[in-house]
Amino acid sequence: MTASTQIDFQNSRLAFVGGGNMANAILGGLLREGLAPKQVVVIEPFAETADKLRKELGVEVHAQASHVLANSDLVVWAVKPQVFKDAALPVASFTQNSLHLSVAAGIRSDSIARWLHTNRVVRSMPNTPALVGQGMTGLFARDGVSARDKKLVEHVLKSTGEWLWVTQESDLDVVTALSGSGPAYVFYFLEAMTEAGVQMGLSQEQAYHLAKATFGGATHLARQSSDSPQVLRQRVTSKGGTTYAALTSMAQDHVKEAFVKAMLAAQQRAGELGDEFGKD
Repeated sequence: MTASTQIDFQNSRLAFVGGGNMANAILGGLLREGLAPKQVVVIEPFAETADKLRKELGVEVHAQASHVLANSDLVVWAVKPQVFKDAALPVASFTQNSLHLSVAAGIRSDSIARWLHTNRVVRSMPNTPALVGQGMTGLFARDGVSARDKKLVEHVLKSTGEWLWVTQESDLDVVTALSGSGPAYVFYFLEAMTEAGVQMGLSQEQAYHLAKATFGGATHLARQSSDSPQVLRQRVTSKGGTTYAALTSMAQDHVKEAFVKAMLAAQQRAGELGDEFGKD
C-alpha cells in the first residue's frame, strides 16, 4: 500500500445512520478488530435499538443528525431504502467532506450524491451472511472516490466477508439478483431438500442436518477447486445412477431455466427499486 492510500484507522471517525442488523454486523466486526467505541457515532431514532447499541457496543448514539457528524471520515448508510431521502437531507449539511458508504438496497448513487451534495459516494450490495462474517458485497464507486477512500471502505467491510468492485453501477442490479438475494435461494433449496428427506422417512432434524452439511461441503469443494461447476457436477453424476436420475428429472421440469428466469426477475426489480426510491 502506497503512502497516498495508507489508512490511519486508529484515528478515523465513523458514523452510522441506522443501527439495525447490517450496521451491527459491520460495527461489531470493527470493534472486535480494535476500533474504539469513542471513534463511532450512530444516528438511530428508535429508542429500543439505540439503547441496545449503547449497552452492547458502548457507542455514542443520537436520535437525530447534528454537529456530532461533522468530523466523520466515513458515514455508513444502513437505513431502509424508503426512508433514505428523509434521513439524508438533515445529515447533508454536516457531512459534505465525508466519504459515504451506502448499504441500502436499490438507491442509486446519483440520488445519494444529490441528496448529500457530494460525489464521494460508494454504493454497496451486501448479503445476510455478512452477519456471520461470510458475506459477499458488491461495490461501486463514483468518480469522487479516491484510491484511499476505497481502501477505507475495504477495511470497514473486511470483517463481514468478501467484496467485489464493479465498474458500472448497473452491475449492482446483477449483484443484487445473484448474491444479494442469493442466500434466499439457498434457503429455498434447503427447505426443498429437507422436505424431501422427511417424505422419504427421515426426521426433520436429520434431513435438515444432511441438507446443510451438503450445501456447506459442496460450496467448500467448489471454492477449493479450479474446475468449473459443470465439471464438478459431472464427477458425481454416473449415467444411470441416482444423481443422474435426479438431474434428469430436474432437466425435464426445466428447473435451470426457471431459476435463471427468477434471477432475471430479481435484476429487473432491483432496477425498479432504484427508479422508485430515487425520486426527488
